[in-house]
Amino acid sequence: MKGLQMPRKSPFHIDLSIEEERELLRRSMKYTLPYFEVQRAKMILMAATGIDNDEIAARLDTRREVVSLWRKRFFVERLAGLEERARPGRPRAFPPRAHR
Repeated sequence: MKGLQMPRKSPFHIDLSIEEERELLRRSMKYTLPYFEVQRAKMILMAATGIDNDEIAARLDTRREVVSLWRKRFFVERLAGLEERARPGRPRAFPPRAHR
């Protein structure tokens, strides 16, 4: 049966401590945080309930690879893994906005 894929099961099973769950819930509901921080928190909360990466990606309108990346980083580094990291190279420079 070509074309049919077996569902992929992540090897990174997420079990949250009470403190981690509390912090992720806080982040997931805080509308003043950057969008990416809210999304990452939601991804991990869903992963902790046993939802697979494909379903999380569909619910959050993102790619499975993105969910897989953040699930793995959280599994290895816990909450610190969800933080932004310094990127190599020169910082981005945006031109000043034109007034309308």
